[in-house]
Amino acid sequence: MNEPVPSAADRSGPCDLRVLWDDRLITYDFGPGHPMNPVRVELTMALAREYGVLDQPNVEVAPVEPAGEALLELIHDPAYIAAVRHAGSTGLPVPRHGLGTPDNPVFIGMHEASALVTGASVAAAEAVWTGRTSHAANIAGGLHHAMRSAASGFCVYDDPAIAIAWLLEHGAERVAYVDVDVHHGDGVQTAFYDDPRVLTISLHETPRTLFPGTGFPQECGTGEARGMAVNVALPPGTGDAAWLRAFHAVVPQLLRAFRPQVLLTQHGCDSHRLDPLAHLMLSVDGQRAAYAALHRLAHEVAGGRWIITGGGGYELVQVVPRAWTHLLAEAAGRPIDPATATPEPWREFVRKRTLEIAPAVMSDLPPDRSGGDPLEVPAWASGYDPANPVDQAILATRKAVFPEHGLDPLTEA
Repeated sequence: MNEPVPSAADRSGPCDLRVLWDDRLITYDFGPGHPMNPVRVELTMALAREYGVLDQPNVEVAPVEPAGEALLELIHDPAYIAAVRHAGSTGLPVPRHGLGTPDNPVFIGMHEASALVTGASVAAAEAVWTGRTSHAANIAGGLHHAMRSAASGFCVYDDPAIAIAWLLEHGAERVAYVDVDVHHGDGVQTAFYDDPRVLTISLHETPRTLFPGTGFPQECGTGEARGMAVNVALPPGTGDAAWLRAFHAVVPQLLRAFRPQVLLTQHGCDSHRLDPLAHLMLSVDGQRAAYAALHRLAHEVAGGRWIITGGGGYELVQVVPRAWTHLLAEAAGRPIDPATATPEPWREFVRKRTLEIAPAVMSDLPPDRSGGDPLEVPAWASGYDPANPVDQAILATRKAVFPEHGLDPLTEA
């Protein structure tokens, strides 16, 4: 028995989408040679514009203001914020706060750039929560590793966690966070590990082989929040069908049981097979299928209230711009046919900006398979293979958290 992932034709109608953007967002820049080069965001916005995604009548591109101290302090310690300010104004490292490491080198203007990223995610949350729009996106956001008092994993301020904290401060009682980055969303999990109002779900490469070394299924929350931290730790080499099988065996069931008022998702595309920092084997097509599934779930379980952030992704030309352009188009309710050729002006811009050859089409699949056909995903209900490491990972997660939500880990489809 197979569970098809819907194609563009299975989803109907445009959706209101507010895209938070300011050209200053590309000043979040750790410098030459650092994997998190902001050109990836620049190329994404250029590709989305070429396709007309941002020009649709249901899409608004909105300005961004930096987060102030009160917002940052919803998650971060004041002494840490002061350290970021100091490092960003002097260029001097502050090792006890993780500032000045190879992952998080200091750069001038660090506080201002990081606060702007956070401001965009909070503005997205505010727009969705107040009903100004149904969906809102900050593709420069998703900095999910930052901790209360330390930078970590290319992340200075934890914008998804701050956006969730803002929602809680303004009356939200149930917020769901789904993180599909190849790295465990440890900063967000830590921020809400004992808070039963927040369900965090992270699908990532096993911490046995990848930073940050956390995200085992047994990390499932504490106290009244037991079962509210969910971790699907997948083996290296996991590809599209197996990853989507894991997603569909865990995420929809928990979201339906939790019934969030709003869904916030982090879309790191470093799960791609070309990503230089990790070991999963997804294609842009598999990632696109995940975006479609999350869009559908936002409407099913959260009344359409969907906040979208970017995240990791270090294949700067071949992967990130296509993946996140698909994401924005999906959120707007106007998916791009994956067989579509990339626009020639964009390819020329890529050549001039990066000296690289841009991808020719919006799919990684062969031409005979890239025309929007659904990926066939074996459903969990079709049976469990005890010798399969992906099935082992799925079952470990289901056993750890499903009972806490009144769900049977063995039989729940």
